[in-house]
Amino acid sequence: MALSAPFANLSLPVIAAPMFIVSGPELVIAQCTAGIVGSFPALNARPQSELDEWLHRITEALAAHDRAHPERPSAPFAVNQIVHRSNDRLEADMATCAKWRVPLVITSLGAREDINAAVHGWGGITLHDVIDDRFARKAVEKGADGLIAVAAGAGGHAGTLSPFALMQEIRAWFTGPVALSGAIACGRSILGAQALGADFAYIGSPWIATTEANATPAYKDGIVAGSAKDIVYTNLFTGVHGNYLRGSIEAAGLDPDNLPESDPSKMDFGGSVAAKAWKDIWGSGQGIGAVHAVTSAGEQVARLAAEYAAGKAELLGRIGNDTRSPRSVIASGAAERHSSDA
Repeated sequence: MALSAPFANLSLPVIAAPMFIVSGPELVIAQCTAGIVGSFPALNARPQSELDEWLHRITEALAAHDRAHPERPSAPFAVNQIVHRSNDRLEADMATCAKWRVPLVITSLGAREDINAAVHGWGGITLHDVIDDRFARKAVEKGADGLIAVAAGAGGHAGTLSPFALMQEIRAWFTGPVALSGAIACGRSILGAQALGADFAYIGSPWIATTEANATPAYKDGIVAGSAKDIVYTNLFTGVHGNYLRGSIEAAGLDPDNLPESDPSKMDFGGSVAAKAWKDIWGSGQGIGAVHAVTSAGEQVARLAAEYAAGKAELLGRIGNDTRSPRSVIASGAAERHSSDA
């Protein structure tokens, strides 16, 4: 399968991040039919046999959409596989994905040649999420087709590097597909990700505040009401550092400003520890200040598309074909903004 083929039907250069508990068939179908890559973690389907039913449902729904709307076919979907040794479902989940020839597989917490080879065997593509250049190189060496650069500010398990630094280092040597993650919640930020060299924006938290998301009303309302100051970075809950909503930590009777460190060796992504953490302690990225209401996933995509188009038009208006020096362009833009504010 050519790398460009699965992405031909996108209405926006966006991959929706797989979110533990939150992402399910309803959300994935809504995202894909709206024109962005939808995704979910394989571990969300419980028991394991449910994964087969989910993939059947998603495949049939997208095929029906494509028959009804040949002028705007659905985008592909992705399944996230946790490759950490604690995931005792990985072999069974991969067999189920092979049965349905899942077009995109996102791997996390471990890069493995055999997993990449298996996906390639059925014609799929693998994207591996990384938090720094060292992990990026290791993932590509082991056969990953593309990378998800998880920068500071991302929801859930996030890195600490600036997206400027992370993308600059990856693009110094890697020419394959890259999605950038980290506080991306508005259309302008999608444009910014492209400017940094990413092919796609990798967006998670805004989908929590959708009608199709498997999240409690309180969780959805917390996303709408929250902003960057409400995000806490800690490794207490899963052993890996991640970003969480302050209010959910407080509701659990903990002090967000005085959390102990966890032992990374006790990570458990296949059992009840992580499930309890994500159910009661809510993951979120720093970009949620852009989310102002609970809407459908389709409406979220439409919002992002409108903001993306407006931001692109404004940027091109400033610098598109301008032959003046950067100093002149900057001065002119500042003067125009000052005049419009007056």
